Amino acid sequence: MELGIYSFGETDPRAVHDPAVAAQRTRDLVEEIVLADQVGLDVFGVGEHHRADYAVSAPAIVLAAAASRTSRIRLTSAVTVLSSDDPVRVFQQFATIDQLSNGRAEIIAGRGSFIESYPLFGPDLDQYDAAFDEKLRLLLQLREQERISWDGELRRSIDDRGVYPRPVQERLPIWIAVGGTPQSVVRAGMLGLPLAIAIIGGAPDRFTPFAEVYRRALAHAGHEPSVRRVSVNSHGFIADTSQRAAELAFPPYLETMGRIGRERGWPPPTRAQFDAECSPQGALLVGSPAQVVDKILYEHELFGLDRMLIQFTVGPMDHRDVMRCIELYGTQVAPAVRKALGT
Repeated sequence: MELGIYSFGETDPRAVHDPAVAAQRTRDLVEEIVLADQVGLDVFGVGEHHRADYAVSAPAIVLAAAASRTSRIRLTSAVTVLSSDDPVRVFQQFATIDQLSNGRAEIIAGRGSFIESYPLFGPDLDQYDAAFDEKLRLLLQLREQERISWDGELRRSIDDRGVYPRPVQERLPIWIAVGGTPQSVVRAGMLGLPLAIAIIGGAPDRFTPFAEVYRRALAHAGHEPSVRRVSVNSHGFIADTSQRAAELAFPPYLETMGRIGRERGWPPPTRAQFDAECSPQGALLVGSPAQVVDKILYEHELFGLDRMLIQFTVGPMDHRDVMRCIELYGTQVAPAVRKALGT
């Protein structure tokens, strides 16, 4: 089982007019990736948003910066909003990261949790799923063929063109990220692609039907059971004690989820809800190293996980606290999980 981290470079939206704040957050993010590599974690994902409260809108550039300073950790997007991007450019960017990292690049493709990229780059919102499906199929063809001939409806066709550079890996790994849409799970299974399930609220066991739908879709499409790979991506934070973890994680969680909730008409989060989510059967992996080990093993039992990625910075946090969190994850949590699973 692979253990890793993902981040969007969360920053204070009130600092939008102070570029130095976002610049420091981006530099800190690269340092977090370097430390994750040093303490033996398996994967680091960098996501894409186009808002004032996130420093990263171009994750490939951040991952390329980290590629030259790391040696073993896999570097992935988390996610690439493919509906509003161009598959050729995405493939070229991640093939370049693959070259820089000597074969450690991946793509997690999704439709995105915010809509800001669509008026900037993408199709009409009512076409976002059709655009994702079409562009995903082009991206998959790009990793199989050096020269491409392709007929598109929402994206311009390509007539026998070479696409370069080519990655070091024979087949650049491409995962499908899903939230709560069963159709997206079926798509991943029918295409034989790894599945990344975002669980950021509620009881994780509510999502176990997704794993079964995915398994059935794989079988229906004739894929061998060995291609099945499932990741869970969730929020969390690790500190030396459970009290310290909650003390550090709750304020940014309250501010960030409350702000997003106001945009979407959700009720504001409460401390009672946060504490419930931190319970052994809740979605948040917040606590001491031992508590987070137990939560990871619980979710592994639920889903038969191949990978767990945790977002530690749901909102802006002190860089020193984040670095301590990563250190605990790599030196205490990961060894205990691997020992328990015999990996």
